Amino acid sequence: MLQFDRLTLPGQDRIRAAIDTLVIAGWAGRDEAALRHHVEELAAIGVPRPSAMPVFYRAAAQTLTQDPVLQVLGPDSSGEVEPVIVSLADGLWLGLGSDHTDRKAETIGIALSKQLCGKPIAGTLWRLADVEPHWDDLVMRAYATIDGVRMLYQEGTLASLRSPSDLLSRRPGGPALTAGTAMFCGTFGAIGGIRPASRFEMELHDPRLGRTMTGAYEVEVLPVVS
Repeated sequence: MLQFDRLTLPGQDRIRAAIDTLVIAGWAGRDEAALRHHVEELAAIGVPRPSAMPVFYRAAAQTLTQDPVLQVLGPDSSGEVEPVIVSLADGLWLGLGSDHTDRKAETIGIALSKQLCGKPIAGTLWRLADVEPHWDDLVMRAYATIDGVRMLYQEGTLASLRSPSDLLSRRPGGPALTAGTAMFCGTFGAIGGIRPASRFEMELHDPRLGRTMTGAYEVEVLPVVS
């Protein structure tokens, strides 16, 4: 069970939600030049180019986590901040998550790599209908602590990603998300390239409504024993 503070224009509440379906939309960028840059960025570390864009990967819902520490096997993983659409019984909500991925496994198979790491998700949701009209204005950032130094790792507006209605319309299963589904909605390139960090922080800022949701986690690297 995940716990969320849900913010709407009239007020807020706190709920516990069971998510039983996890979808990760890849190559969901709207800007073709930026999308090609991200493809080449991953190709540079050996990740195969996608067969289609966007593509919708499935991963185990049990990988979703709100724990403050994410344990990973070996030193070859990294986070990516993404907006997350969460479908609940009363409609669609917007959250924030990190598609933390094992980059070494990604060179073997992207779907495999999606399954190998936990997917941190922040504890705040906004009603999607409240923000979708100004989706392009939302600002998403990530900060990474690398060798003890906190630095800006990703930054951009959601204008570079497909809108929720556009992305959902391209799903093989159709645009409707069954209640209990979470869908990660894409990301942008890392400033300075993809690399591991000991701490990952993420934020989504809404300049129209003057609010920000945040999330963070420490990364604990487990030893690889042969």
